[in-house]
Amino acid sequence: SSRNINSDYGEGLVTKMDPQVFFRLSIGSLGLRIPGSALNAAKSGIQAFASSCLCEIRLRGFPVQTTSIPVVSSPEATPDSHSVASSFYLEESDLKALLAPGCFYTSHACLEIAVFTGRKGVHCGVGVKRQLLGTFKLEVGPEWGERKPLILYNGWIGIGKNKQESGKPGAELHLRVKLDPDPRYVFQFEDITTSSPQIVQLQGTIKQPIFSCKFSRDRVPQTDPLSTYWANSTDNSDQEMERRERKGWKVKIHDLSGSAVAAAFITTPFVPSTGCDWVSKSNPGAWLIARPDACIPESWQPWGKLEAWRERGVRDAICCRFHLLSEGQEVGELLMSEIFINADKGGEFLIDTDRQVRTASTPIPSPQSSGDYSALGPVVGGFVMSCRVQGEGKSSKPLVQLAMRHITCVEDAAIFMALAAAVDLSIEACRPFRRKFRRGSRHSF
Repeated sequence: SSRNINSDYGEGLVTKMDPQVFFRLSIGSLGLRIPGSALNAAKSGIQAFASSCLCEIRLRGFPVQTTSIPVVSSPEATPDSHSVASSFYLEESDLKALLAPGCFYTSHACLEIAVFTGRKGVHCGVGVKRQLLGTFKLEVGPEWGERKPLILYNGWIGIGKNKQESGKPGAELHLRVKLDPDPRYVFQFEDITTSSPQIVQLQGTIKQPIFSCKFSRDRVPQTDPLSTYWANSTDNSDQEMERRERKGWKVKIHDLSGSAVAAAFITTPFVPSTGCDWVSKSNPGAWLIARPDACIPESWQPWGKLEAWRERGVRDAICCRFHLLSEGQEVGELLMSEIFINADKGGEFLIDTDRQVRTASTPIPSPQSSGDYSALGPVVGGFVMSCRVQGEGKSSKPLVQLAMRHITCVEDAAIFMALAAAVDLSIEACRPFRRKFRRGSRHSF
């Protein structure tokens, strides 16, 4: 059975997971009303506005986010109150920095939303220049740090220049700005994944052991409960074979009692595509992420699938695409994330259902206990997980953050550790393969 997040394993082994403080600032329910006078001033029709209105959302210290805004034609209409267009995730230190005036700032920081019409570019051979309709500003205040849900703004507000300058009605922006506590558990692999490191939870300067990670390429004994899944994944340290394929890699996550509580293993080998020496999108390598079967002791069920390949360019990237598997089957896959990670510098793998909702053709189900995301109807859940890894050839010690609201037991956290290990190992699995040269030729085969 699943153990809660504060578990006693006996003999002094106690798991107590304490979250760190994070906040989620969400901006949604966006809509724009543009009176006729504003339309005439901009010399544009309502249809042109509807197809080209956008806003830039700025918060000091964070990258600018850009999103489109629908035009509301009916005076009585109100935008969807549950829609989320943009989110910022703040640590407690971020809030302190926003509230503290610096050398170059005379006042507190503001959330700023600048609304534009038109796009930079050329239309029908004529240069098109976007125009600023107006700006919404909301000052960061001490109430932001109270660690309770706050509606910072909800409703319509005039932003048009006409209203400010001549008293005539200008453009109006509808928005909902909400601040929610979003605590996270933070974990760190204490060494590179292939060294089978301990995994600790970080809480300030305190490091608490939570899991251990076991990496291997050995042939799996027939007594291993996962042998039915990786029976064909054998170890082959022969250099010639390693030149052509990478397979048989597997990771098990163990709790403090030594029990295996999650696993990841390669099911589709990482091999170079025809005519090149790297893993391409047409033939990605794949990992199966498995979790304990809640009904059958010593049994496992597939939970998710991670595919990875290399994208060539000025700066190569490793693409990691993660699907959840519905009801433990490799059918009914649900795309949760597709992230590009800089092959040289590394980067962050992320699962954020807000982002996925805006790009996916199907809604994202609500996460449930023990990593089961397949049970209920669509609910926007926001941040789920992040995993920061180093680039290829570097000493990578994955740093993992998990949203507390999705973690109800030790196994919930463990399955994400297995996924993080697979992401980290995919950076190495997607490295270009060694070329073998024919005598007298510079071409590989």
